[in-house]
Amino acid sequence: MTMQRLKCKKRTLFQGAALLLSALMLAYGISRGELETVWNKAVNICLECIGLG
Repeated sequence: MTMQRLKCKKRTLFQGAALLLSALMLAYGISRGELETVWNKAVNICLECIGLG
């Protein structure tokens, strides 16, 4: 295996691990009820600061 192919494999493995970790962290946050908190904050920012609505 050439050095270039090895680097590409390591990069792909790292990207897959990062994606899996991100999905797990999202699922954990949703299971704790954080989704509603974040949504409410986003709505308040739009309505108060930006002036939409």
